[in-house]
Amino acid sequence: MEVNNIENTSLAQNPVIGQMLEYNHEQILFCNDNATGLKAIIAIHNTVLGPSLGGTRMWNYKNEMEALTDVLRLSRGMTYKSSVAGLNLGGGKAVIIGDSTKIKSEALLRRFGKFVNSLGGKYITAEDVAMNSRDMEIIKMETDYVSGLPENMGGSGDPSPVTAYGVYVSMKASAKEAYGTDSLSGKKILVQGIGNVGMHLVEHLTKEGAKVYVNDISEARIKTAVDNFKAEFVEADKMFDLDIDIYAPCALGATVNDDTLSKLKCKIICGAANNQLAEEKKHGDLVLHKGIIYAPDFVVNAGGIINVFYELEGYNRERALAHAEKIYDTTWNIFQTAKAQNIPTYAAANKIAEQRIESIARINAVL
Repeated sequence: MEVNNIENTSLAQNPVIGQMLEYNHEQILFCNDNATGLKAIIAIHNTVLGPSLGGTRMWNYKNEMEALTDVLRLSRGMTYKSSVAGLNLGGGKAVIIGDSTKIKSEALLRRFGKFVNSLGGKYITAEDVAMNSRDMEIIKMETDYVSGLPENMGGSGDPSPVTAYGVYVSMKASAKEAYGTDSLSGKKILVQGIGNVGMHLVEHLTKEGAKVYVNDISEARIKTAVDNFKAEFVEADKMFDLDIDIYAPCALGATVNDDTLSKLKCKIICGAANNQLAEEKKHGDLVLHKGIIYAPDFVVNAGGIINVFYELEGYNRERALAHAEKIYDTTWNIFQTAKAQNIPTYAAANKIAEQRIESIARINAVL
């Protein structure tokens, strides 16, 4: 998708509109409510394929520009994620600025729900970092444009098992590309971040016989992974010194950067985190130069959006898992496209996503 060139426009001169131009966003809604303490941003990237759908993240950002950059990158990723996954959805995302342990309340969430509702269905929200299905229940008191609801409300419940399954099959496709077989038995894998998705992934990997190393900020989650799945804990400052086969980032983004790439000793990067490349072009190119196979994150972690998509149609877990299993073929096809065109895998995935959006846009333009 081409970004319009506007004379004298720069990020320095126009930090908000400039970022919208950079990523080609349609709309940003800034939300404020003094009474509840709500400060939020809803970013709608693209709605060619359908209404934008993406989770709401609550995070204690250092400043508002950091929050804006995050929500813009995340919403763009949702557009590409839904496109590559073959879903009739656009890309959107929301962030609520603040410490969830201190400011989250029913009133704040309901006020946020009113802002979501004001968009008239152009944005559908769901859970993300520091949000859960109970929060979605509260938001739904003010809007119908909510997914990721509990099963007792007709929703899909926790999406993490489907997300983790998609990561697992993508990792197997990556192994096939790297080693000629998709078996993960005996492979040494570092899973950074063992929240709900990471823990389910650890379970899949250890069942197949992989040697799994884990790191997380939660001692309780580390204990669960070590006790239940025989994973091995590794300190944060030792992670990137490991001699491993696969690095699976499953926490926050930008862990594939100048510092880590100077240390990483692996053949594959494949994990659930969003925006793993700190700088998409720079680090995507560097990964290719280093001979590391990078499975693009928005392809790998599409199980979550697939799961909530089927909630919109009347949820069926078997259908969601069957669709998530196709992530194996999608990952494999991206590798073949990248090789055939001699481009990095992130660029191949972007092209495939953009081509689908552009083709549907042309259809929609026909009277």
